[in-house]
Amino acid sequence: MLQQFPTTGHMIAALRPEVSTYCICRPALENQAQAFLGGFPGHVLFAIKANPMNEVVDALYEGGIRHFDTASIGEIASVYDRYDGVIPYFMHPVKGWQATHDAYHQYGVRHFVIDHLDELGKMHDILGDVDEPPVLVIRLSTPSKDAKFNLSEKFGVGLDEAVTLLREATVRGFPVGLCFHVGSQCETTDGYELAFDLTARVLAASNAPIKCLDVGGGFPAPYEGTNPPPLSDFMAVISKRVKALDLPSDCQLMCEPGRALVATGMSMVAQVQLRRDNVLYLNDGVYGTMGGARLGLHFPTRTYNKDGEVSTNDLGPFKIFGPTCDSLDVLPYEIDLPSSIAMGDWIEFGLMGAYGPAVRTEFNGFKPEHFCYVDEPFT
Repeated sequence: MLQQFPTTGHMIAALRPEVSTYCICRPALENQAQAFLGGFPGHVLFAIKANPMNEVVDALYEGGIRHFDTASIGEIASVYDRYDGVIPYFMHPVKGWQATHDAYHQYGVRHFVIDHLDELGKMHDILGDVDEPPVLVIRLSTPSKDAKFNLSEKFGVGLDEAVTLLREATVRGFPVGLCFHVGSQCETTDGYELAFDLTARVLAASNAPIKCLDVGGGFPAPYEGTNPPPLSDFMAVISKRVKALDLPSDCQLMCEPGRALVATGMSMVAQVQLRRDNVLYLNDGVYGTMGGARLGLHFPTRTYNKDGEVSTNDLGPFKIFGPTCDSLDVLPYEIDLPSSIAMGDWIEFGLMGAYGPAVRTEFNGFKPEHFCYVDEPFT
C-alpha cells in the first residue's frame, strides 16, 4: 500500500526523498473521469497507453470508467483481468493474427479498428466464421488542426478508401463503424469540425449504417504556456456535429481521452543533486519521466526546501540536466526557478500523469519507481 500524505510538501518533509517520486492524486483522477462521463454523450474509453499504472487506472475505475482503448493483448489483459465489468476495444489498426484471435475469443473484444484492405482480409481469415462478428471500425485520416501532435501520418484513410472498406467489410458480413483522431493536445476545437466534415462525406458516399462513431481523443491538458478551451467547448462541438449527422438509433458514440484524463492527476518530485551556476543536475530527466519536454511540453513547477516549504523568491532561468551520463539528457529549454535554489532542494513538476510514467526508461540504471498518494493535486 502506498503512503498517503495531505500534500507534496508533507511528503518531502517526511521522506526527504533522494530518488524521484511520483505523487498520485486519486481525487483529481476520479474528478476528471466524472467530468468526461458527465459531459460526453456516449462511452468514454480511457486510452490506457497514456498511463497504465494500476494505481492510476484504479482511480479512474473508481470514478466510473468502464471502457478502455487498448492497442495490444498486454493492455487488454491488464484491465480485463483486474476489473469487473470492463469492456476493452482493440483500437490499433495493425494487429497480429494470434492477438486478434485471443482478443476476441479470450477477452471478449467486439470492436477492432482497421484502415487497410489487407487488414480486413486478416480479420476475415481469423474471425469471418464466428457467430457474433465484431464491429470493424474504419479509421479516417483527418487534418491536424491546432494539435500539438499529428496522429494521422501513420494511420487512417481518406474518403475513397474509407468508402471501399465500409462496403467490403459489409459484404464480408461484418458490422462497421467509423473513427478518427484529430491529434493530441488540441488547442482549439477546429480539428473536430474538420473531422466531422469528412465523416459526413464518407457517410453520404457509402450510405453505410454504422454501428459506432468514435471521435478519438485530442482533449488538451493545461500545460504551462497554453490556454486551451474548457472541456465543455469540445463537448458542445461534438454534440452539435453528431446531432447533425443523424446517425442510426443504434449507433454508439465513443471517445478516447488519454492525456486529459490523467495529466493533472500526478506530479513528480525531483531532487537537485548539484547546482553549477545556473545549471541544475536532477535525479530525473528526459530518459525518465520528462520525455515530453523533448516534444515541447512545458511542465509547471514548484520548489521546496528541506522542510517541505515552497520557495517563491526571485526567479531566474536554469538549465536542467537529468541523472544519466548522456549529454542528451537535458531539457530543451530553460525553466524559471527561485534564484536561491540549492543542492538538496526539490522541484515538483506538475501535469506528469500523461505518458511520462508510461515511457520512462531504465537507461544507465535510473528508473523512477517511487510512488505515494497525495490528497491535493498540483495547482
